[in-house]
Amino acid sequence: MITELTAELAVEDMDSEYGEDDYAELDGHDLTDYEPSIREYIEREKESLDDGGNLAPYIDESLLGLRENVLRIEPDVVAYEGKLCGCAIVELKQELSERDWNSLLDYISGQYSDGWGEGFEQRDIPVADGILNVHFWQPDQRYPIVLDTLPGQTPTVSQQAQKPRMKLIGKDGNIFSVLGRASRLLRQNGQGKQAEEMFRRVQDSGDYYKALGIISEYVQTELSAPEKGGAAPRPKRDQQER
Repeated sequence: MITELTAELAVEDMDSEYGEDDYAELDGHDLTDYEPSIREYIEREKESLDDGGNLAPYIDESLLGLRENVLRIEPDVVAYEGKLCGCAIVELKQELSERDWNSLLDYISGQYSDGWGEGFEQRDIPVADGILNVHFWQPDQRYPIVLDTLPGQTPTVSQQAQKPRMKLIGKDGNIFSVLGRASRLLRQNGQGKQAEEMFRRVQDSGDYYKALGIISEYVQTELSAPEKGGAAPRPKRDQQER
């Protein structure tokens, strides 16, 4: 599960008589050079916690299905499309329901903002040109990218040709909700690469209905081309992108 990563780099101002620091805000592109140092401190953080830093045991007891089926959640970083990104490595006992996937995303976001991530961003990471403080959670956090395997690993599930079916009418029309449901269906169908491609195209579309059209190329919806002719209905835009 891949999310944006940012940081502040504090560099001591040698010209200041008070020894004050200058700060630079860094994004994922800037952070690629610091990957070894960041990963070293993530490993240190894991070693200082129970169960090697596994966050799964802290899932709320009210989320019974999630607690039973999520075996491990380990924070990490990964280079993805030229950026260093936050990465939660999740080990599942069995595939999650749509509701449990949403709960899992909420749980990891909460860990990044108020739990594990809040503690980690207070760790001063020494690097050659200063001190880094790294943030796994962003105020404008975008929907995470969920991969079947990390970059460089071999997929363990073969891709299936048939498109999974997904209803638009009568469901939450928020584009992030629609995109999330479609991504999960594709992953469940062994089509992780298609899910990644769809996500990137939707992110670049800039238009709600164009985004729905792109999603409908990957999963069979009311907007997809009919298999035996006929016009596809246009769903109501119940909830616009928030």
